[in-house]
Amino acid sequence: MSESEERLNDWLRDAHAMEEQAEQMLSGMSSRIESYPDLAARVQRHLEETRSQRQRLEACMQRRGVSTSTMKDMTARFTALMQGVGGAMSGDEVMKGALSGYTFEHFEIASYKILIAAAEALGDTETARVCNEICREEEAMATWMADRIPETTRTYLCAKTQAWT
Repeated sequence: MSESEERLNDWLRDAHAMEEQAEQMLSGMSSRIESYPDLAARVQRHLEETRSQRQRLEACMQRRGVSTSTMKDMTARFTALMQGVGGAMSGDEVMKGALSGYTFEHFEIASYKILIAAAEALGDTETARVCNEICREEEAMATWMADRIPETTRTYLCAKTQAWT
């Protein structure tokens, strides 16, 4: 196996761990944002997409003869758990969640663009196709979040202003 093939395999493992982290983050967030029904519904939908993304990555990895990395997956889940604990302790969790979620979506988008380019360069059209599909889902979530940040901020401030008076 060439060094380039090994690199693509490593990046697939990284993406799998990244989706594990996303699943943990979204699960934690969705249980604590019921005061924001539109956001909660979209986070729940993206959680389902994330689970599907992980499964599609696993299929690519299996086709390529690549196993997941237990260590990377565990580290990613632990990182997400700690992010959730930190956010839950802040008074502005929904805003911290919006910030970290939007940032994480762009991290995922960049990761998938790397995977797409690598898979195409190596002639793995199926992995490129799957990663393109996933990347479009991540871009849609990032756009949705960007469009809703002002509204979420106003809703948060309004709720807090009422609580303070």
